[in-house]
Amino acid sequence: MNLIQEPLAFELSSPGLVGCALPASDVPAAELPAGLARESLALPELDELTVVRHFTRLSQKNYSIDTNFYPLGSCTMKYNPKANEAAASAAGWRGAHPLAGDALTQGSLELICRLQASLAEIGGFAAVSLQPAAGAHGEFSGVLMIRDYLRAKGQTQRTTILIPDSAHGTNPASCTMAGFVTKTIPSGRDGNIDLKALAEALDDTVAGIMITNPNTVGLFERHITKIARMVHEAGGLVYGDGANMNALTGVFKPGKSGIDVMHFNLHKTFSTPHGGGGPGAGMVGAVKELAPYLPGPIAVRKGGKYALAMPEKSIGKVKAFYGNFGVLVRAYAYLRMEGADGLRRIAENSVLNANYLRARLEKAYPLKYKKGCMHEFVAMGDIAPGIHTLDIAKRLIDYGFHPPTIYFPLIVPEALMIEPTETEGKRQLDAFADALLAIAEEARTKPELLHAAPSTTPVGRLDEVAAARCPVLCYRG
Repeated sequence: MNLIQEPLAFELSSPGLVGCALPASDVPAAELPAGLARESLALPELDELTVVRHFTRLSQKNYSIDTNFYPLGSCTMKYNPKANEAAASAAGWRGAHPLAGDALTQGSLELICRLQASLAEIGGFAAVSLQPAAGAHGEFSGVLMIRDYLRAKGQTQRTTILIPDSAHGTNPASCTMAGFVTKTIPSGRDGNIDLKALAEALDDTVAGIMITNPNTVGLFERHITKIARMVHEAGGLVYGDGANMNALTGVFKPGKSGIDVMHFNLHKTFSTPHGGGGPGAGMVGAVKELAPYLPGPIAVRKGGKYALAMPEKSIGKVKAFYGNFGVLVRAYAYLRMEGADGLRRIAENSVLNANYLRARLEKAYPLKYKKGCMHEFVAMGDIAPGIHTLDIAKRLIDYGFHPPTIYFPLIVPEALMIEPTETEGKRQLDAFADALLAIAEEARTKPELLHAAPSTTPVGRLDEVAAARCPVLCYRG
């Protein structure tokens, strides 16, 4: 592996080098207003070939889903089909202006209307809004809907939302931003919500519960209908964190199980770009009673034409225009390509892949919950004296693999959270399992290899405390 550290563009700079030459101006020159012209502009001076080679070399250092396997649990880093990109790049979508008005954007509005209907059908909801720009943004929108719904019923004393200890970290943050306080509900020995603890927490101050299903330890919440019934009987509502819908599409409809409002993550379930390749989308679905509170506008069809409309009791806008429209086009293309049968196969294969990896690794890596998983599973990294999960993650880099999510969820000590998704084949899964098994053997026989890892990268283990406390945010020549 090439360990050469790529220099900065400033270090490659040489006075007098020119990357491009502009033609002579054919309009009269004009002086810039006084005070706006810079005395100097300290940019690197480079020729075109140096620039091309520099950024090409940098791009080859990137780890991406197009080049390697991402086993990040909870993140669902699945492959993004290039057909989606081609669809979103079509001139009609790419060139549409958000201020063109309904009359000139009928195609865009029809796509939004169709995607709303498709996601409502998949989730078992009465209506969907595509406005939120991320999963946490969808959470926040859904919690605001619950707040306004309860206020309209005069239930202002309901100020608490219950959150399982296996929840995503954004759940309590979203509740706090909406003005609620949170209370943690522990998991039982089986990894599911402790029903006795839930019953004891339910009173007339509870606004609802936020629940992820499957949960973050990769287990289906088998008592979901009973949990929803208990919360409803206590006067609260049920929010569904739909981050793990990739395990359920075409198989299970959350809206039919008692969940009142839920966000979808397009990047996790419907193959749109993730993270820095986004932007994201976290649309919200709701049952009939909560549908009037959805963020708007949403697309509707009236008299054979499409238009934007605000739901009757909407919490208002949470994003400009149509949300992240290019992402919506990608998701719609994916849905049309797969169809109902394809979505079910996706869920089945994601569960199959996770259980295959779990079965291959469980003898070397302990499991807190020793039973079949859904789309992901959580192993433990305390496999030898003095070895920690971080050591395993760093050693995986030497084997050419991106580490899985580590130290989450917090209810599993030394957690290794692994999610292969449905887009990986058996050869790739076996290579990853073989690497982890080899690392487990090294942990027992050559632990120094793990403590020194990674050894194949230009930079080894960084001092994360120093990086946080004393960051270097600019180039110093």
